[in-house]
Parts: sequence; C-alpha cells; structure tokens
Amino acid sequence: MNKNNTILVADDDQEIREILNILLAGEGFDVIVACDGIEAVEKADKNINLIILDVSMPRKSGFIAASEIRKKTFAPILFLTAHSQESDKTMGFSAGGDDYITKPFSNSELLLRVKALLRRYYIYQPQVEMNHSQIQIEDLEVNVDTESVLISGQPIILTHTEYKILELLITHRKKIFSIDNIFASVWGEDAVGDNAVMVHIKNLRKKIEKDNRNPRYIKTAWGKGYYID
Repeated sequence: MNKNNTILVADDDQEIREILNILLAGEGFDVIVACDGIEAVEKADKNINLIILDVSMPRKSGFIAASEIRKKTFAPILFLTAHSQESDKTMGFSAGGDDYITKPFSNSELLLRVKALLRRYYIYQPQVEMNHSQIQIEDLEVNVDTESVLISGQPIILTHTEYKILELLITHRKKIFSIDNIFASVWGEDAVGDNAVMVHIKNLRKKIEKDNRNPRYIKTAWGKGYYID
C-alpha cells in the first residue's frame, strides 16, 4: 500500500518534521515537508495522497490551511493537535479533517492512523444496492464511480469522509445506520470516537440540504441513527 504514496507533513517544529520524515520514509512513503500553513497550501496538490497538518502553525493555522486545501484535493487530512477538547476536534472535522491525533503521540499510533486513512481512501468500497452508478433523489445526484455529488446540477465539495458517509446511506436507502454502524462501515476498526459522526452529518446537511433543520435527504431516526428515505 505504501508504494508511490506521497505524504505532506506540515509543522512549524523542525524536530517534529524531521521525526515524521524519518518515520514515514522508513515505511516506504515519499514525504514532502512544509514549515507553516501557507507552504502547506502551496504544496498540496492531486499528487499528495495524505496530509498531516499541525493545528497551531504561524501565518496560517492548520484549520485554515485545511479548508483551503479541501478546494484542491480530497486526500485525507490528519491533524496534529496539542489540545484534546471536544471543541478543537469539532473545528478540525468542520475544516475538512478526517482524523486527529493529540501530541505527544507514539510513532506506532501515528503510523496506524496514517495507514488506516490510506486504507479507507483506497480500499473501502460500500455494497452498492443499485444496478447503476448514478443515483438521484430529487435534486441530489451521486455518482459512485466518480465519487461526485451534485445539487440541482451544481457540484458540491465534500471531504472524503463526508462523501463515504453519504455514499453508505444513499446506496442502502431506507436502512437505518446507528453511529456504531457508520463507524464500522466508514472508519473500520479505527473509529475516532466521540461525536465525529454527528459532526460529519451536520456538515453534510449544511452542504446538501436547503434547510438542515428539516432535512429532505439525511433523516434522523431518533434513538436509532441516520438514513436516507
């Protein structure tokens, strides 16, 4: 899985950049480094397979950099943060992140999260219960081959995780998925816990619903989970 995978590492701490470079290169990854958020945005492109962003960087924070990077690539984003508060995690997911790890972290934990994100990015395929790749519900169109989403013919930019949740629900219409079900299907055995699913659902609704308080597409089955009717 590591062959030809390129990882962008952005951190203003030179020692951390060097450690991550050595660690990831030792696992067979190609590594590109950036010393702040501005440089991270400049170096992020479609040739990057995964991005590791420190949250607290000068000139441009990891959160701001992530939101700009999301306009260029759907590659998974892993945040490095010194804070474990729920609000910081929520901000990270809202900015387009897919996972986070709190400093200080062990090398083995970071590698597990990197490999899990890449595995989800490349290997995960939902069980499509449709005979064609183009799925349309009212104004919402999803193409599971190209992983593109349209609302009223206009493209909608989703993070990789947001898309996978939407794809899971829309290819299993009327089936209610609990939070644990969504973790198992999208995050696999590496569930990030806390309220990650609810944050991603909230972000999805903001992007595809006209009124996210009264959603037409992603419905809530109270006490059970989420579904698309």
